[in-house]
Amino acid sequence: MAEANHSAVSEFVLLGLCDSWELQIFFFILIFVLYLVIVIGNIFIMVLVIIDSHLHSPMYFLLANLSFVDLWLSSVTTPKMITDLLKENKTISFGGCMCQILFVHFVGGGEMVLLVAMAYDRYVAICKPLHYTTIMSQRRCIWLVMISWTTGFVHSVSQLVMILELPFCGPRVVNSFFCDIPLVIQLACTDTYSLGILMNSESGVLGMICILLLISYTYILLTVRHYSKDGASKALSTCTAHITVVILFFGPCIFIYVWPLNITSVDKFLAVFYSVITPLLNPAIYTFRNKEMKVSLRRFKRQYVSSRWNL
Repeated sequence: MAEANHSAVSEFVLLGLCDSWELQIFFFILIFVLYLVIVIGNIFIMVLVIIDSHLHSPMYFLLANLSFVDLWLSSVTTPKMITDLLKENKTISFGGCMCQILFVHFVGGGEMVLLVAMAYDRYVAICKPLHYTTIMSQRRCIWLVMISWTTGFVHSVSQLVMILELPFCGPRVVNSFFCDIPLVIQLACTDTYSLGILMNSESGVLGMICILLLISYTYILLTVRHYSKDGASKALSTCTAHITVVILFFGPCIFIYVWPLNITSVDKFLAVFYSVITPLLNPAIYTFRNKEMKVSLRRFKRQYVSSRWNL
């Protein structure tokens, strides 16, 4: 069936962000700069966590993995979007389209579970501080990351298998800048209502996880009230950063997959927010709202930048 699909539709046409050439030039410059910041910011966080022994803790191990996931998530769609902004004919091969769907949901599903792992880490650190080092051992942290990647793989493959079973023989225009499941299944030459319900029910788990995360962080914040002023301030700063990242990630996802608005301009904005803005803001949130990260940045500047300057 996959071979039949490929022979019937060898490529899809992407309509991109807009039709105006002037706006395309503007978006090209803007998104190119933002993507550079995403790459530099997330790589810098990963390097900082690796080289600074003060950051060798479960929370920053998970944070480094989140930066890697954000970098990968943005790189699946953003480079193609940037190059297409300078092209008149924006096309993507059938295989390339399927690969985008596979990797977007692989990385997105992994990030979803990784955010759950980070919430669990904060719960243990704040609500069970005496058992933190025992519960959040190095082995458990590695297992949490492996579970996140495994979940993302199973989620993406299960979605892709259902799409590959569809016959594509009619329209091949995708009204976006990358291939995604809700848009691609609309192009199938068969009734996809039951498939849409199945995919929405699977994506509904995403909404439930978001609600559970918000409830867990609410419980953590209530626990923080019993801490001393300094301890509460530190825990509050960390938790608010985590909550902000959860909202930035799950907010667009819910309106794309769970409760779609079916407004083209809004859907494109949410897709840009999901693939560009969120990976851009995550490093900034964790860097500027976390005291240990700010101290590590000053330490890095003093030890490495100043020494290079003296040389």
